[in-house]
Formats: sequence, structure tokens, C-alpha cells
Amino acid sequence: MPPKFKKATKHRKPSFAEEVGKVEQMKEEAVTLLAAETSSKKWQNWWIRTVTTLIMIASFFAILASGYIWSIVMVMVITVLVYREVIHIAYHSAKGNLRWFKTMSWYYLITTEYFLYGESIIHYFKEIVLVDAFLLPFATHHRFISFILYVIGFVFFVVNLEKGQYRSQMSQFGWTHMAIFLIVFQAHFIVDNILEGLIWFVLPAALVVCNDIFAYICGFFYGKTPLIQLSPKKTVEGFVGGLIFTLIFGFLIATILMQFDYMICPVQDLGASAWSNISCEPKNPVFIATPWELPSLIQKDITEVWIAPVQLHAIVMAGFASLIAPFGGFFASAVKRAFKIKDFGHSIPGHGGLTDRMDCQFLMGLFAYMYYQSFIKMYKVTVGTILALAINSLSAKEQLELLERLQTYLANQDHLSSQIDTVISKAQHLLAGN
Repeated sequence: MPPKFKKATKHRKPSFAEEVGKVEQMKEEAVTLLAAETSSKKWQNWWIRTVTTLIMIASFFAILASGYIWSIVMVMVITVLVYREVIHIAYHSAKGNLRWFKTMSWYYLITTEYFLYGESIIHYFKEIVLVDAFLLPFATHHRFISFILYVIGFVFFVVNLEKGQYRSQMSQFGWTHMAIFLIVFQAHFIVDNILEGLIWFVLPAALVVCNDIFAYICGFFYGKTPLIQLSPKKTVEGFVGGLIFTLIFGFLIATILMQFDYMICPVQDLGASAWSNISCEPKNPVFIATPWELPSLIQKDITEVWIAPVQLHAIVMAGFASLIAPFGGFFASAVKRAFKIKDFGHSIPGHGGLTDRMDCQFLMGLFAYMYYQSFIKMYKVTVGTILALAINSLSAKEQLELLERLQTYLANQDHLSSQIDTVISKAQHLLAGN
């Protein structure tokens, strides 16, 4: 019987992701709670995080004061950088060299941004977009154009599928769409919050930052009980402490922000800043304080207090920021464990990458948008709404008839000027010529 030889196996060189994974696995085994770390290491991390946090907060408020447009640009830039970090870790963990992966990831990002922010521009600035001859076709057919752009990318992806790479390519296709949904779509709602009034952007963001800071501080000094396996350094003491301080902070910060028209007024001029003369009338009733009678058991010298509804809404948002938004961070921790990495990047000393700081903000921004639209927003007819209906639903003849009837109404109310009369006469002349 001939001897059996063991088939030689090729020893492939471990990938970068696998090497990093082994290192991180060893680190995981050595994880200790903040309160149990050595004093020197603990305080070194404390000061690094404190300095970078103060720099980020100062930069945040400087951009806010610079104007609405810069606040929107800040959100869009952060969105792109977070998306880049998430796509980057998937690309480097992929098996094989995937053609066009990075190109298609950026193509889908641009297509999605075009669709989402085009929708916002059309919705909030109808009276500008719909009267411009060049922009009107793009506005009226915006959704179809966006769909065609997506279909082009989809067809290109299918055409470039390669034998032996199907699983990896499908995995990356799904990863790209998940990143677009969880990052780009949610960030778009944050921009819409800015357009509804800067307070609906600042308040949720500040609540998440407050909760993160006080959860860290409480865990730093008192943390002993692990909270969740996905984030070994998070403690029950930090979670509860963060909740208490965030509820108090929410009430106080809402009280301060509601004093400034720059914060509470919906955006009318994108170029306005904190130094612009901004006012909006009538104000949303949510910012108007009303008397609340105290229960008889606690009445002494004071029988009532004045509280604006926004202060109570802020407490609800603080509850979400403390109890639910952290699960965005836990989800991000699960992603990091799946890819065996410690942080999404190294752009922020002591914190990791931008994704490590924004993981809760996206979920919180989406909640703030849904909450505002459901319980706070005043729905009213605007000039832009009527203009959109007139342009999209009426023929040229019907539009002229509407103009004539509006002329008659204004004339009867003594509001019609000779200039308006001249404009209507020119419109009638042009229509007759056509």
C-alpha cells in the first residue's frame, strides 16, 4: 500500500484587517472599567478628551453664529466624512480586489445627496425655485431625474459583476446602501431641522453631547456595574447619571435658546447670521410661556410658574437622548466588533473618528425631526405652497384667470397698485401673442 502524503497547504499572509483583529481581540480581553483603570492612564485620557471636547464645542458654536448656510455646510461635510470612514473599513476588510467599489460608493452618495437636498430646496424655497426658468424643469421633474441617476448606477453595478466575486460584491453593495440609509438619510433630516429653526438642530445635538459628557464623568468616578456587553466600558452608573443631568440640562438650555429669534425663527434668508436682524411673527405658540398652577401640596409663597411648552418638549427629547440615542452608539460598537477595529478613525484625539462621535447624533436628529413634525410644527399655507400648486396644476390660461381674480380682489380692498396693474396687462399681452 503506497504511503499517504499529506497535501501541502499554502499559508497565506494574514490581511491587515485580520492582524488588527487579533490585536483588538487581545485588547478586548484586557478591558477594564474607567473607575478601575490605573490613575495615570485614566487622567491622561480624561485631559485629552476634555481638551478635544472643548475645542469641538467652541468650533460648533462659532459655526452656528456664522450663519444658517455654514451650519448646513457643517452637517453636510460631517456626513461625507462619516460616510467615508464607514466605507473605508468595509473596503479594507473585503476579500479580493473589488473593481469600482469606491467609485460606485461615491456615485451613490452624490445621487442620494442630489435627491434629498433637492427635495429640501424645492420644499423650503418654492417661491425662488419655481419662478426661475432654468430651475423650473429640474424642480418639476426632480424625483424622476433622481430615479434615473440611481438606475444608471444600479445597471453599472450589475454589468460589472465578476465570477468568483459575487458574494463580496453583493456584500459591498448592501453595505453601501446601509451606510446611505443610516448616515446620509438621517443627516438630511438634521438639515431640515435647521431650516425649520436652528433650535431644532442645536437642542437635540446639545442633549446628546450633554448625555455623553455626564455619562462619561459619572462612569469615570463611580462606574462599577457594566451596562452592555457591546460597550464594556459603559456602566449603569454612567447611564443613570447621564439621564439625570441631561433632563435638567434640557429644561435649562431650552429656556436659554427660546430667548433668541435667531434660534427659533424658520430660515428665510440662508445668508443670515447671529448678528442679522431676524424676527418672525407670529411666533410658534410653543415658545410662549403660560402659567402653570402648582399642586396645593407644594404651594407656599409661589402658587404658579410660567413655563413654555418648548421646555417640556425639551425634557421629552432629553429622555430620548439619554435612553434611546445611546443605542446608536451600541450599534456602532457592534459594527466595530464585527470588523475587529477599536475606532472608526483617528481624526479626534481621545475620541476616535468622527463616526465615533456622531453615532448617536444621527438617530437623535431623526427623532427630533419626527417629533417636531408630529407635535410642534405649525402647518400653514404659504406663498410658496400656493405658487407650487398654481405652476404645477394650472394651465397658462388658468394661471392668468387666477391673476385677474386676485387683481379684482386686491382692487376691491384698495391694495392694488399701478405697478401690479401694469404687470397684469403685460401678462395678458404676452398670452394673447402666444
